[in-house]
Amino acid sequence: MTELLDKKIDNLSYEEAFDRLQKIIQLLEDGKVSLDDSIKYYEQGALLKNFCEEKLRNAEMKIKNVLDKKGVDKE
Repeated sequence: MTELLDKKIDNLSYEEAFDRLQKIIQLLEDGKVSLDDSIKYYEQGALLKNFCEEKLRNAEMKIKNVLDKKGVDKE
């Protein structure tokens, strides 16, 4: 489970980051970790959430750019 707390997330794909986030959520919901560990997992979960949101924003911008270019080509 220490891989869930690995701070090196920049090279993760969206799917890998989301999977880690899901596992952290499950751990926290199960309530079988200490308070100190819960805080560590919560912090990591927040980092992963932000990372996933950024990946989605970037994907949305790329799609918008493609659609905008197609709109220009049609004119």
